[in-house]
Amino acid sequence: MTITDAAAPRLSPDLDACSGAPVDPCGAESGEARIIRDVLSRVGDKWSLLVIRMLHNGPRRFTELHRSIDGISHRMLTQTLRNLERDGLVSRRSYPEIPPRVEYTATELGRSLALPVLGLVEWASTHHASITDSRDAFDAARE
Repeated sequence: MTITDAAAPRLSPDLDACSGAPVDPCGAESGEARIIRDVLSRVGDKWSLLVIRMLHNGPRRFTELHRSIDGISHRMLTQTLRNLERDGLVSRRSYPEIPPRVEYTATELGRSLALPVLGLVEWASTHHASITDSRDAFDAARE
């Protein structure tokens, strides 16, 4: 999946009422900046991105998610799923069976996040070698 510039949302700068200068929505003084930082801190962590990516293709059981996400602990997956559920990005469904079965599904809001997440995953995959080369060159110059 490729995200083009045409598909990317455009941020139109608001104008300051007094000076007429553009107001940066990510600026330190902006109330909107706090909202943006709050949301990005939740969806921007590596575990949330990976969970949203995994749920993009349909419901998954906890154990299936745990096996599929390399390096995540049981506790961290539980916490991540709980936070995503709290934010309305994931829904949890329990089935009254023995043993109990629980499935997690991306909500409509969570699915709307999948396109930018998958775009970020694609970008990371495409540019990983360049970033690694830059890190190696930087580290070598420091030695």
